[in-house]
This record gives sequence, C-alpha cells and structure tokens, in this order.
Amino acid sequence: MSGIEVRGTVAAGFEGVREEFAAVVAEETAEPGAQLAAYLHGRPVVDLWAGDGIDGSTLLAAFSNSKGAAHLVVALLVQEGVLDLDREVAFYWPEFGTGGKDRLTLRELLAHRSGLIGVDGGFTVTELADDRVVAERLAGQRPFWEPGTAYGYHALVIGALTGEVVRRATGRTLQEVYEERIRAPHGVEFWLGLPEAEEARFQPVRPMAPTPAQQALLAANAAPAGRLLAVAFNRAADPSFDILDYANSRTVRALGPASGGGVANARGLARLYAAALSGVDGTAALLKPETIEEFTRRHWTGTDAVTGEPDHFTLGFETEGVRYPSLGPDAFGHSGAAGSEALADPGSGLTYGYLRRRIAYPGGAAPENHRLVTALTRAASS
Repeated sequence: MSGIEVRGTVAAGFEGVREEFAAVVAEETAEPGAQLAAYLHGRPVVDLWAGDGIDGSTLLAAFSNSKGAAHLVVALLVQEGVLDLDREVAFYWPEFGTGGKDRLTLRELLAHRSGLIGVDGGFTVTELADDRVVAERLAGQRPFWEPGTAYGYHALVIGALTGEVVRRATGRTLQEVYEERIRAPHGVEFWLGLPEAEEARFQPVRPMAPTPAQQALLAANAAPAGRLLAVAFNRAADPSFDILDYANSRTVRALGPASGGGVANARGLARLYAAALSGVDGTAALLKPETIEEFTRRHWTGTDAVTGEPDHFTLGFETEGVRYPSLGPDAFGHSGAAGSEALADPGSGLTYGYLRRRIAYPGGAAPENHRLVTALTRAASS
C-alpha cells in the first residue's frame, strides 16, 4: 500500500466514496495522480484528489470526455429546433453528400453509423487539432462501410463531423457555442479550447507501462477488428500517431478538437453533467427530460465494428447504464483514453467525474471506475 494522501471533502453519507477512492489511489503506485467529483441533484457531494502536484483545480487532458461536452451542444440545439435529428447531414453540409453519404441522417451520424471513421493515410497531430481541417478531409472520403448499415467508434473524428453540422446550421463553431451557452454561464472548468491564461494549471499526461496482462489484452484487442481499428485510431498515419503527443500538444489544447482535445478537472466533468441534468447554483437544467430521453435511448443495438463493444452508443453518448450496472438504463456520458469517466444518471440525479494523469491501457474507462461508481450509487441510495 502507498502512503498517498487523499485530500478534499465529501458530504455526510459519502464517506464510503472517500474510502474507495483512497483504496484506488493506494493501488496505483506507478504514477499516482487522480481526481474524483460528484453532484447529486445539482449539489456537489464529492470533491477529492490525490497525488504529487495534483489538487482539485489541476487541469488534465480529458480525451474523449470531450465528445460528451460536444454532444450536449448538439442536444441543446436539437431541443431548440435549430437541428433536426432526421434531416440528412448533407442538408446542412452539402459537400458531405458524396460517396454514398447523401442519405445519412444526423441521428445516424450521432450513433457512429456513418462509416467515416478516418481517412486513407491518416491524419497528422496538427490536422487533428483543427476540426475544420478534419471535416474538410472527411467530406470527400469514401466511408469504410455503407452508411447507416452498421456502427463503429469514430474515435478521433466524430466531433469534427457533428461540429461541422453545428457550424453550418448556426454560423458558430461547436466550441464557440459550447463556451457561450454551456461552459462560461455555468462555471464549468472543462474547456474545448484552453485559454493561455489557464495553461499554468495543466498537468501533462504521463505514460504508465502496461503490465504483462495488459500487454496481452492490447494484442487481443488489436487483432479482431484489424483495419477498421487501425483507421479509427489513426495507426496508419505517417509520421506515426502518438496519443500522448496529441494530448500534450498546446496546439491541440488551444483549439479544443471536439473528439478528444478538451481539458478539465473532475469538478468540471461532474458540474457539466449536473448543469445538463439538474441545473447548478439555482439555474434551470440545460436539457428537458424529453431531450434526455431521446438522446439516451438505444436506437440501435449490436456490436461496435471498431471496438467490439456491445450496445456501445446512444446519440453521441456512451451507454453508461450498460457499462455500470449500478446505474439506471438511461445513464449517459463518455469515457476518456487516460481512464477518465464523466456521466449522468437521470434516475438517481447523480453526476460523476473522474480524471487521472496516467494513461490507461488498453484505453477508455479505467477499471477502477466500476468501484467508484458503485460506491457513489450506494452512498446516494442510503
């Protein structure tokens, strides 16, 4: 066991969450550094952190938690009638309607059904930093399966695709709408485009060598999906693509690509979903119950053609109720490559944010999230 001190506060009744978090960080002896936050019905109940150089305000790479922030923007615009889920993407973005993509709807795009998981030859980090550049290249790319017939994780590009729809419909980038409508007015410390003034709070992502068991899992995960996995995760790029270079790039942080370039702390993750679900500090919830129901319903079931996960997506969000059985079936959010997780559970009113400085293997939500989410739901129901 390590002697890492857990700092921060929990509300009465949530002491068990602190104990579980302490157990988690005690086991992570290779490179500790993590934050955990939670809200219940719009009220903060957990705010914890541990690790050298980490406090509650430290900013870390949010990776694909960014997709959740981006698609809250889309949900808000659908709720307001600016976007129509059943309109073809090409209605908003005419250049998109080539190569068999002309009939793809926004609903199908949000569910990762476009087949447009990358481009031949891959992207450079500089290209991936700029959603406008990514969208322009993707518009002319032939999809990797017939649009609408299957789904697969558009890992590095979904935010650029949906972001271009937002830009065409509103005249504003998705990042601008997010800043003006969600982040700034609700005091959310989760940026899609980190200002230079906040850079001093950022802690770079650090690698953690995989154990032999994790190495075997990495090899197993790489084998079945073959080419689709390589395309979606930009493994064919020349020069080769390194997710650490991407996350630790100031250019990426400054531009805030909506698929994975966000920067946050755990407070920001949990507060973002609290603002959407319940409202914070006396504000009304961003999303109406019927909007949440539409975006969290599983419109299609099956196996992800890229990752092999079953029933992986709703509309823009991951099916957190499938991943964490202690949550309700309509729980929604998105994990991130360094092991992070951010979600909301409409049934209980809980929202959750977990970030860590070391990158997880093989990627996505780290295993300790199961323990932390279970401890949180237990505390909330007692």
